[in-house]
Amino acid sequence: MRISKLAAAALVGVAALGLSACATGLNTEVTRYQAMPAPQGQTFTVVPGEGMARMGGLEFQRYAGIVAQQLAARGFQPATDPKAATMVVQLGYNVDHGHQVIDPDPFGGPFGGPFFRPRFGFYSPFYYGWGDPFMGDSLLDSHVEYGGEVDMHIRAAGTGQPLFDGRAQARAGTNRLDRVLPPLIEALFTGFPGQNGENVRITIPAHPARA
Repeated sequence: MRISKLAAAALVGVAALGLSACATGLNTEVTRYQAMPAPQGQTFTVVPGEGMARMGGLEFQRYAGIVAQQLAARGFQPATDPKAATMVVQLGYNVDHGHQVIDPDPFGGPFGGPFFRPRFGFYSPFYYGWGDPFMGDSLLDSHVEYGGEVDMHIRAAGTGQPLFDGRAQARAGTNRLDRVLPPLIEALFTGFPGQNGENVRITIPAHPARA
């Protein structure tokens, strides 16, 4: 029986590797409301918003720089004097503490699914060994997912008139900001400024991992 357990555990590992190998990018959900003017020499400054961006600092400056590059590529200019900017861009971001996700049962069949597995000629109503007296907990297979979010609000300087409200959200296998935030910002600017009131799903291709 121990051999069977080891073989089954090996198959779970192979299935998990297959699932990770299929990951080709970050699937994001983007919501945008906009009344952006056409670029006509407007200048902008990027300031801290909510979440982990609130304290500002060097970390914030890194991601504010990415936002500034995206806006500049679309015809808006960084203000040489922030006080003279015609638009104020408020950037917020956050990554949660993550939660454990139970992976689908790779042995699912007509009766396999997530709740039944064959045991000595009959099916056991336990999920990956949770309380399964015939298996123990050796086949519990799970991973941790983290929720990442980027929020961006653009206002006309002086009047505070709303020009853009956008949010990009995704779940990732890491909580490293340098891995999660750049693709979320990229998703937010894909098709920018977008349609007013739209909610779209955008997949950002995976980039080579950085140490």
